[in-house]
Order: sequence, then C-alpha cells, then structure tokens
Amino acid sequence: MASPELKIKASDMRPILLSRRRLMLTAAAAASALALPAAGHAAARRIGPGERIDRKALVTRHNPVLTAVDRSAPLMLGNGNIGFTADITGLQTFTEAYSKIAPLLTEAQWAWHSFPNPQGHTVRDTQIDIPVQGHTRRYGYIKDWAEAANNPAVAWIRENPHRYSLGRLSLDLRAKDGSAARFADIKETHQSLDLWTGTLTSRFVYDGEAVTVVTRVLPEQDTVMAEVSSALVAQGRLAVAVRFPGVSKTLNPDPSDWNNPAAHSTSELPGKAGELRLQRRIDATTYYAAIAAPGAVIERTDAHAYRAGSISRTLTVMAQFSPEPGAAMPAPAAAAASVQRHWLDYWSKGGMVDFSGSADPRAHELERRVILSQYLMAVNAAGSFAPQEEGLFSNSWNGKSHLEMHPWHSAHFALWGRPQLLERSLGWYAGFLPKAKARAAEQGLKGAWWPKMIGPDGADSPSKVSPFIMWQQPHPIYMSELLYRAGGGGARVLKAYGELVEETAALLATLAHLDEQSGKVRLGPPIIPVQENFPPLSTFDPAFEVAYFRWGIETAQAWRERAGKARRADWDAVLANWPDLPQKDGVYLPVRSEPDFWNKAAGACKSNALEEDCQNRDHPSFLMPLGWLPGRGVDKAAMRRTLDRVKRDWDLRQTWGWDYPMMAMTAARLNAQEEALSWLFFDAKNNQFGSSGMTPRVHLDAHAAAFVPTATGAGAEAGARQDAGPDGPGYQRAAETYFPSNGGLLLAVALMAGGWDGNAGAAPGFPKTGWKVRAEGILPSL
Repeated sequence: MASPELKIKASDMRPILLSRRRLMLTAAAAASALALPAAGHAAARRIGPGERIDRKALVTRHNPVLTAVDRSAPLMLGNGNIGFTADITGLQTFTEAYSKIAPLLTEAQWAWHSFPNPQGHTVRDTQIDIPVQGHTRRYGYIKDWAEAANNPAVAWIRENPHRYSLGRLSLDLRAKDGSAARFADIKETHQSLDLWTGTLTSRFVYDGEAVTVVTRVLPEQDTVMAEVSSALVAQGRLAVAVRFPGVSKTLNPDPSDWNNPAAHSTSELPGKAGELRLQRRIDATTYYAAIAAPGAVIERTDAHAYRAGSISRTLTVMAQFSPEPGAAMPAPAAAAASVQRHWLDYWSKGGMVDFSGSADPRAHELERRVILSQYLMAVNAAGSFAPQEEGLFSNSWNGKSHLEMHPWHSAHFALWGRPQLLERSLGWYAGFLPKAKARAAEQGLKGAWWPKMIGPDGADSPSKVSPFIMWQQPHPIYMSELLYRAGGGGARVLKAYGELVEETAALLATLAHLDEQSGKVRLGPPIIPVQENFPPLSTFDPAFEVAYFRWGIETAQAWRERAGKARRADWDAVLANWPDLPQKDGVYLPVRSEPDFWNKAAGACKSNALEEDCQNRDHPSFLMPLGWLPGRGVDKAAMRRTLDRVKRDWDLRQTWGWDYPMMAMTAARLNAQEEALSWLFFDAKNNQFGSSGMTPRVHLDAHAAAFVPTATGAGAEAGARQDAGPDGPGYQRAAETYFPSNGGLLLAVALMAGGWDGNAGAAPGFPKTGWKVRAEGILPSL
C-alpha cells in the first residue's frame, strides 16, 4: 500500500514556493564550514608568498565581452537562488534576437507552480506492479512516450510541479513618433560582464543617442537592479518596463504565457513612498514582487505591467521577487556595494587554478572555461535545491531536477574550497529523508530510496527510464563524504548527516540480492545503468553501479567508525559477497548481462551507433570506477584496454557534456596526462564552450526523440529546435546550455590539479612539459 506521504494532491501543491528561509536551514550550519582543508587533506600545492595567484587578474582576463548578439548565449546574472538572463541591452528587451531555446527568463529555486489537479492524480496512479525476486514492487514505468500524452495521471505527475518565470525587465525604448524601437535600429552594441564584481555593463546607440545599462543581482535578496543612463530617459523615450507572465501549457523551454492575462492576477499592496509592492497569483501559487525606482515615477500600463520613468537622464530600477512579502530594498549605492562584496568574497576565497605561463596553446582556453564555469555554477548550482540540467537559464523536463546529476552540478564546490555551497542543496536530502524511508519500506527494503526526476516535493516522475535509474542512490554518501573531507567541523558534519549516510547505505545493502548460482550479490534486474540504453527488466550488474554501491557501503562503515560506532555486521556480510566488476577478454563490460557487448560494438555498430540495438553510445560509465571513483578493485591494465576500446569503437558523437571530463579523470588516474587533456578538448558538438562558458545539448536525429520528446517535457518543441543552432544536418539542438558540462569540468580540473588520495603531488593530472599549473585551495579528490 502506498505511503500517504507519497501521494501528491492538488492541496499538496498549494503552493510549492520554497522559501529561502526554509530551504536554507542547513546553510546556517554550513556557514561555519569555512573553506579550510581537513586534517590529512591538505591543499594541492603550497605556493610561496611571491607566487600567490593574482586572482583579480586571473578572473577579469576572462570577462565575457560581446559586440554583437550571440544568439545562443545571452549572459546570466544571479546569486544561486535566482537567475536573470539578459540580452545585449542588459535587460530582457529583444527576445526575438535570440534562439528560441534561449528564452530570457527570471527563474528562482523557490518558484514552482502546478496546474490544477481536479481528478486528484497521485504518484500511485502512475505506477505498475513489477515482480522482483519473489516480491512485488511498484514503479512509475511507461513503455513509450505516447503513454505520457494519453494517460492523464502520467502527464500530470510529469508536468507538475514545474519551474516558471517570475517576470521580465526590459527597456521601454521609443522612437520619436512613440513607436517601439526595433532591434535592427540598435547600433554600436558593446556588452561586458565583470566577473570580479558581478556587474553587467551594456552600451549601445539608438537614434543617435548613447545608452548605458548597468545590471546586477543582489546577493541577499532576489532583486534585479538596473541603472540606465541616457539623454533618452529625460526625453521620456527610455524607461524600464516590468511585466509578469502566466504559465504556459508548453513548459519547455520557456514557461511564460503572455497571451492569457485573465489566467493570473497582479494585486497592489500597501507600501512606502517610492516603491510598489505586489502580490502575484497563478492558480494556487502565490508570490510577491516589488518595484523601486528612487526619484522616478512608476505607473501601471496593463493588468500585469508597469513602467518606471524619470525626468532625469539617469534611472535606477530594482525589481524584487520573493515567496513571501519581501524585505526592504536597499538604496542603490548600498545594493551595488553588496553585489561587489559578494563576488569579491567568492573569488577571494576557495580554490583557484592559474595556467598563465604555460607553453601549451590550449592553456588560456582551459583557464577561460574553468573561470566561466566557476561563475556559472555560482549562479545556477549554489541554491538550496538540486539544479535542473539547464539551471535557471531555461526549462527542460519541465524544469525538474535529475538527482543522478546533482554531483555533476555541485560536488566540485567541496573540492574547490567552497563546501558551504554544496551543503545548501545537500540539506534537501536530510529534509526529505522520512519520505525516502517510506518509499524504501513500500518497496520492501530498508533504508532510504532516493527518487530520480523531481520537483522539490520529491515525487518521482514516471518515465521509460527514470524508475530504474539507481546511480543516484549513493549520492548523499558521496556528497556528505566530500563535505566531511573539506573540513570546517568534521564532528558537526558527522552529526548533521550521519543518519542520511546510514539510511542511504542501508538501501544499498538491501537492494543488492544474492545470486544463488554465483554466490555473489547482484544488482538488478530491474535496473538501468548510467548508460541508459539497456532494457530494465533483464539488465543486471552494471559496472559503475557495482563499484559505486560497494564504495557507498564501505564509506558508510567508515562514518560509523568515525562516530565511535561498531561496523555493521550485516553490511560486512554483504560486502564479503560483493562481485568483481564485469569484464570479458580483459576489457570491462558496461553490464554483466551483455557479455558480447564489445564484439557487437566492433562490428556493424562500430563508431556509428544509429540502430536502436547499437548500444555503444551514451555515457561510457564503466570507466567511472577509476576516475570519478578512486578505483578500488580496478585492474588498471584492463581499464587501459577499456578506454582504448572506447576510443576505437564508441560513437562519440552521442556522448554528453560531462562524459569528456569523466573520461579525462580516468585517463589522469591511468597516468595518461596528455590524453586527459585531449578528452577535455575533445571536438564534439556537446563539448563546445561558447562565449558565455555554456555548452549546448545536441543529439543525432536517429536518437533525438528519446531525449527531446515533445509530449513529455524533455526539451523544446520541434518547431523551436529547427533553427536552434549551427550544428549541421543530422543533429537536433535540444538546449543551449547543459550545466553538468561545467560542473564536470571543475571536478576533472580539481583532480588533475589537486591530485587524489595516494597521489597528491603538484598537478599530477597535467603533463610535466608545456604546462605551468599554480593551484590554491584545491583539495585532493577521493
């Protein structure tokens, strides 16, 4: 019988607006977790006083500068909880100048909406019974995407809750005859993002008059501030417009609905002079907004639109968004100073890697990617809930988070000396633990069962794949261990996350079952590995999951010992029967259930896995036991041969952005430093770091439908994809950004520059010639 905690009703969604206060309870404790190395885990390289990295010079030499629109890469500002995507004017004025999958949104970690649920659909309505080892378990399994479109319960649970855009700030720019300015008439554009201060400065000329817009996002409240300077302001031809959308039935990539004003409401509330306080309602969702424009006039121009104008040549406007009535907004000078302090603190503390002085011509580009990735992760992955794959930039999969990807977004914070930023989102697991335990009990298991594709309510979305993905199960242990190693109070971390680690490991130990024939425990069926193209009901012993589950149980035993507790005998009994990684002919297999995998991959499918039964595509996750993990029980010679087979036989066109740093980590641990760098720079559609530092998500036509199904919210509508980017024939671009690429890069560079347990020398993952690597505050990887 389903646990009552797991039923999702319309009343449960009223409203899903996660307050900063509630979601950041653990962050208060994390504030004490300063970025200091733990005992026994010193930073990668000690740099003498004369060798200190000039951090400001390092960061600012990679400031993005645009003199024309980059259709795929509008720049972002944010504070980890809210993200603001700006066009070339510094606000969100000319959406038509950008790719249809690069919407100009204002999204927040706390902002979730659900459509009405009059039928009372629940998660249980999406589940089916599947026999597992003599027991019956319930999974939200659908055999094809059409079922999601035709089954109301499946469609509603997949779509709800979803992220939405809070509002749009744009320039209200007018010609002399009062008509709206056209983008074609904007001249001499120049935009620069000062990463060191978090300040976006945009300049252009319109109708012969210069315009300057300086845009910031405040750190302590979700407020966007724009300072506009031009003679056009005093002429009444330039103002700032603030508009509020509803929520579109088409949630991806842009959830904004500008065409149904009666579907939502904007109510004015009492406030002090000089500012306007608003309450917004969309169905059962309520949030609050405020507009301040010192010395200016704010007027209502439509049911959900306001205009701030001035008789001076300068105009400062602040727009605040909050799940509850917002705090007082600071004066503009104080707001600007707080933004500068915030980013100075971010860049001055924590880890940094400087490649200046390297002879290798790739060094500058790698440094650029690392700096921009650090910035983008601070904006998109440092909030109080696991990010969605596109962060706060746009929606895919209805804006839901994929928990299996959480470490690829956020784990790097611990290695780069910013553990408090990882701890913000780790706290969600501690809060959800009772429901995770209930889900495990419902399945006849001990411990805590973690969902896969979720909103903050944790309701697992039904899917062809998601119910059987299991590699997110050890993640709370992995991230908690990184947090413990990062220092700042080991006893506090053990106390705060000890139960989380314990219950997670309990599931790992009981999910594995004894195979009577081999005498070893077995994972699956049902299971789908990281490499998602294996049938769930016949697959067993995926290589990475075999390694990761064992690592998780062993690490949980270490946590017990650190806390002064005895090891659990039942876990040791399971570990005593743990299987080796699957291999054949000296090469590791993706799964034990497919012993002829490499023979097939070397045949008709070789490097061209277009047919559905060609499985040598997607993530080569069997490399991860030596790379992402430290390699317990891995035969390095076999792993070397396996990596060579990937290079020879894999369809590398069908890999994802985090696969390249993943393979780089494997190469680095195999002492193949040049090869590690080659993987970081591998020439693939999904490994192109654009002007903003973002990478796209691109798929071959042959398999795009599996990743961008229009009926299920995995990506953009087909019409939007057609002009989405210059990827050439045979490809479909599903998203303009895929942030696991950035988080993965930071994990790889941390390992290569900071070393790992047993090899923590100076930059052991980089070649000894051609590279000068200076690292500060980078902690050794596992």
